[in-house]
Amino acid sequence: MFPKEVIDTIVSSIDDSGPLSLNTARRKDLSSSWVIEQPVSVLDSLQVGDSSANANGIAIQTQTGNHSIGKISGSLIESGKVGDSTLADAALNLTSVKVPDVKPSEEKLTPAQSARKKLRMERKVKRLRELTQKDDTTAARLEQVVAERSKNIGSGSVLSKYSIWRRDHDENSDSLVRLMRDQLIMARVYVNMAQSHNQVHILHQLRARIRDSQRSLGEATTDAELPRSASERVKAMGQILSVAREQLYDCAGITKKLRAMLQFSEEQARVLKKQSTFLSQLAAKTLPKGIHCLSMKLTIDYYKLAESDRNFPGGEKLEDNRLFHYALFSDNVLAASVVVNSTVCNAKDPSMHVFHLVTDKLNYAAMKMWFLANPPGKATIDVQNIDDFTWLNSSYCPVLRQLESAAMKEYYFKADHPTTIAAGSSNLKYRNPKYLSMLNHLRFYLPEVYPKLDKILFLDDDIVVQKDLTPLWTVDLHGKVNGAVETCGHSFHRFDKYLNFSNPHIKRNFDPRACGWAYGMNVFDLQQWKRKDITGIYHKWQDMNEDRVLWKLGTLPPGLITFYNLTYPLQKSWHVLGLGYNPSVDRGEIEGAAVIHYNGNMKPWLELAMSKYKHYWTRHVKYDHPFLQQCNISP
Repeated sequence: MFPKEVIDTIVSSIDDSGPLSLNTARRKDLSSSWVIEQPVSVLDSLQVGDSSANANGIAIQTQTGNHSIGKISGSLIESGKVGDSTLADAALNLTSVKVPDVKPSEEKLTPAQSARKKLRMERKVKRLRELTQKDDTTAARLEQVVAERSKNIGSGSVLSKYSIWRRDHDENSDSLVRLMRDQLIMARVYVNMAQSHNQVHILHQLRARIRDSQRSLGEATTDAELPRSASERVKAMGQILSVAREQLYDCAGITKKLRAMLQFSEEQARVLKKQSTFLSQLAAKTLPKGIHCLSMKLTIDYYKLAESDRNFPGGEKLEDNRLFHYALFSDNVLAASVVVNSTVCNAKDPSMHVFHLVTDKLNYAAMKMWFLANPPGKATIDVQNIDDFTWLNSSYCPVLRQLESAAMKEYYFKADHPTTIAAGSSNLKYRNPKYLSMLNHLRFYLPEVYPKLDKILFLDDDIVVQKDLTPLWTVDLHGKVNGAVETCGHSFHRFDKYLNFSNPHIKRNFDPRACGWAYGMNVFDLQQWKRKDITGIYHKWQDMNEDRVLWKLGTLPPGLITFYNLTYPLQKSWHVLGLGYNPSVDRGEIEGAAVIHYNGNMKPWLELAMSKYKHYWTRHVKYDHPFLQQCNISP
C-alpha cells in the first residue's frame, strides 16, 4: 500500500476545490529520494482493467536501490475508489514512477472519457496560469524583503551588494558609495515632503542622517575609500527612510520632487561644463613652473659662456638644398627638444637633416643653450631670434598693424572685458596669447625667413615624429604649394566650420563643403610659393579681416583661404591628429603614423594631458638631465 503522504499528494492534486500547491506542480512535493528512471506517458499507458499493468505493477526507486513496494491491481483501484482519470492525474505527479512493458490501449475513448480528459487539461492550464501570475500578495512580500534588507544593511553579506538584484564582483566596488548617494537623493525628497506635511520630528532626523552620510561619503568614489562607520550610517539612513516612507509616501509628490531635482542637476551640469571649459582654456594658456624654471637655468648658463662658444657648428649646411630642412617656431624649450630628438632618432641618416628654430627674445638664450649642451647627434641645428627680423614690422605685416589698433587692444587687454565663467568664457580660447605671438604667424613668411631654400618641412612644437620623414621630400605636389593631410570627415572640418559664409566675400570665393587640412606637418614648395605670391594673398585677406568678420583669430582659417586650391593631400598615415583633445583616437592609427599631433588644449607637457597618449611624448624627454631634475620635471 502507498504511504499516507503519497495518498495525500494524489488527492490534493486531483481535487479542484483543494489548495493549489506550487511544490506539487513543480514535482518537488514528494521525497527527494524519488527519481525518474525512465519518462513514460502514463495517460497513454494506464487504463482500468489493463492486464499488463496488473501483472507487472509499478516499481518505485529508492536511494538504497530498486524495490517493488506493491502492485496496483484492479481490486486496489476499486477499493481506493480511484477511477481511470484520477489515477492518470496521480501518476503524473509521481515523479519516480516507472511502468515497464506497458502497451498503450488501442480502445477508442468514449465521449465521457474525452470530456474528462478535456476537463483535466483545462484544470492544468488554469493552475499554470495562476502559478505564473504576480499578484499583490507577492509584490507586498518583495517590498517587505527589501525593507528588511535595508534595516540589516550592516551585515557583511548585504554590504557586498548594491541591491538585492545583483552582486558586484569588481575589485574596486562602488556599490556602497552608490547606495549612499541613492539614499541621499531619497532623503532630500522626503525632507521636502516632511516640510510640506509639518513632520518636524522626521525632518530633523532626516537632516541629521543627511549630514552624517555626506560626512562619510566625502569625495569617495569606491567603497575602499569610505570610513568604517559608513555601514552604520547606511543602516541608520535606511531605517529613517523606512519610517519616512510609511508616514509620508506620496507617489505624485515624489515624482514631482524628483523631476525638479533632475532639472536642477541638468542646469548644474551645464554650469560645471562651462566652468570646465573656462578652466581648461586657462590651463592651456599657462606655462608650467618646471618649464619656466628650466628656461631660467638655461639662460643663466648661456650668459656664462664665452662669445666664441655660443655658436652652432655646421653653418655651411643651413642653405644647402641637397639636405632636408625643417622649420620649427617655438617658445617652449622642452617641446622643441622633443620634436628634434624624435626626428633625429627616427632618421636613417641624421647628418642629412637641418633644423631651423625660431623663438622669441625671452627664450632665445635658453633655446640656444639647450641645444649647445644637448646637440642633436649628427644633425645640424640653428636657433634664430624673431626680433632680429627687421623686415617683420607693422608697415609690412597686417597682423602686427592690427595688434597695435585700439580695437584689438581693447579686445585683448581691456581690464573689464569678460573673462569670467558667466560671461565670455566661450570666446576665451580666442584670447590665447599664441594668437598675439608673431611666432604663430611666421609660417606665412617662410620664403622671407629662408630665401635660399627650395623646399622645407614645417613642424609644430606639439608633435612627435615616429618614422623617417625623408620620403616627404620626394613627394610630387603637382604644382601645389602646400602638402598636408586632409581632416574632413562626413561633415567635420570643412570650410564652413572655420569661415563665416554669411559674409559675401567668403560666400563668393569659397566652397563651404571644401575639405580642410591640418597645420603641424606641412611640406612647402617655396619656389611655387614665390611664383603664386602666397604671402601677398595672405596679406589681402588678413587686411579684410581686421574687424574679425571673416573668421575668428588663429592661423588655420587664413591658411585655408591662402592655400585654397593650392594644397596637395598627403596620405593620412603621415599625420595623425587629435591627441590633445580626442580620447578615442585609434591606437593602430597612432602606432602607424609618421607624425602624431597633440593639437588641442591637453598638451603633453601639461598636467591635464591625457595619460593614455602621454608616453609617446615623454619617451623623448631626457628626464635624467640635471636641470630637469632640479626643476622637478618628471613623467
